[in-house]
Amino acid sequence: MWKLLRFAASRSRRFSTAIPGPCKVHKRGTDILHDPWFNKDTGFPLTERDRLGLRGLLPPRVISFEHQYDRFMNSYRSLEKNTQGQSDKVVSLAKWRILNRLHDRNETLYYRVLIDNIKEFAPIIYTPTVGLVCQNYSGLFRRPRGMYFSAKDKGEMMSMIYNWPAHEVDMIVLTDGSRILGLGDLGVQGIGIPIGKLDMYVAAAGINPQRILPVMLDVGTNNQKLLEDPLYLGVRQPRLEGEEYISIVDEFMEAVYARWPKAIVQFEDFQMKWAFETLKRYRKRFCMFNDDIQGTAGVALAGLLGTVRAQGRLLSDFLKQKIVVVGAGSAGLGVLNMAVQAVSMMSGSAGKSQFFLIDKNGLVTTERSNLDPAAVQFAKSPRDLEGLTEGASIVEVVKKVKPHVLLGLSGVGGIFNAEVLKAMRESVSTKPAIFAMSNPTMNAECTAIEAFSHAGENVVFASGSPFENVDLGNGEVGHVNQANNMYLFPGIGLGTLLSGAHHITDGMLQAAAEWYI
Repeated sequence: MWKLLRFAASRSRRFSTAIPGPCKVHKRGTDILHDPWFNKDTGFPLTERDRLGLRGLLPPRVISFEHQYDRFMNSYRSLEKNTQGQSDKVVSLAKWRILNRLHDRNETLYYRVLIDNIKEFAPIIYTPTVGLVCQNYSGLFRRPRGMYFSAKDKGEMMSMIYNWPAHEVDMIVLTDGSRILGLGDLGVQGIGIPIGKLDMYVAAAGINPQRILPVMLDVGTNNQKLLEDPLYLGVRQPRLEGEEYISIVDEFMEAVYARWPKAIVQFEDFQMKWAFETLKRYRKRFCMFNDDIQGTAGVALAGLLGTVRAQGRLLSDFLKQKIVVVGAGSAGLGVLNMAVQAVSMMSGSAGKSQFFLIDKNGLVTTERSNLDPAAVQFAKSPRDLEGLTEGASIVEVVKKVKPHVLLGLSGVGGIFNAEVLKAMRESVSTKPAIFAMSNPTMNAECTAIEAFSHAGENVVFASGSPFENVDLGNGEVGHVNQANNMYLFPGIGLGTLLSGAHHITDGMLQAAAEWYI
């Protein structure tokens, strides 16, 4: 898969990343060395050192780009060797730091390293390490990256947007930090998500790194621990709600599209009520999409259709698949919405009887009071449930329904316990699927080893965070598939840019999902 993404990126760079003609540099001396866009470290030849006022500001030896590349990789391998035996968290943060220091100093070298080693470095700059980085971001902060718009900037955003130095921006990833992965409200520290996502756009889709913009919309935080943290870098107030909140988002979107009318905005890690509200509010006015609702849904749909193929059946058999979704947040409901649309396209009718939704209170039925409006269409009528009642547990639903697929987007680590997984052995499918899609790793509904040990060696397993393949003994291997948005959103962004599309539709996401199978 990574080879395919790199091939697509290399084919697209002549459209999205090529800089026409020589690059004009208006800076001189130390200003160049302190700018990661232009800094070559010791790679400046003597002619450039003279022309740019760098002679004497660097060691005399000129070291080629290739040599710098090898030098960094040697340092990275040395770090791996020196941190053997330490905890995964310590090692992951150490790896992130060394990559981040390179990013701060020399973007050209950073992205070359990233592109050439994307399979190895994706878990460091993205899931699962990015969650750990966000949790500790205020303490890790060394220099700003991206833009920060806060509740205190109301009325100023139209002028603020012109503070960004790039004249053109193609891709913006925006978060308000309210629901970072499965970690909850991390406030301004959620900026690590847009940074990591855009690094994936550059490495996997070939987007020009000078035309990307990570953005934090800081409207406060309800995380009391952060509000009491002396190192916390965000606005120290409870989150704005209602009209106050949406007016801030409105002002930001108007400012962005006033300056960059062709930009794409990807909404990321907004709490459910605002994720759905902002998608509905902006999708027909601006070129935007919500990765948690639409991106996760696209990846999940690809996995669901792929599971049908793995069972040796025709894609039309997807209409007969019984699917239990655990998690009624923006991601879980987004998956159900797209799955229903796929069923409608295949059959001509919007069948929902095959889908079962479970939230923190159990099976969702029409008897549920105060049901979220977005979940109403997936609530089961009690008269259609034989042997199940409102609030039935996961294991009760699995035992009774015997689903083809058990899909988790709950954010609750280990919720697919041994009892639930063993119940999947009674699935009506000879090759049932278990998708533990929550991130980061500690929030995965189960591990790969647990799935193969308890549910059986014939399961199709996919996870949001990476797991190693499982040795089943006797030379057999339990293959782990990664069901993560990073396999979809870079292509959505690139395809939208190349096509000149004005809006991103659900059909585009479905087409992307079907392409993967």
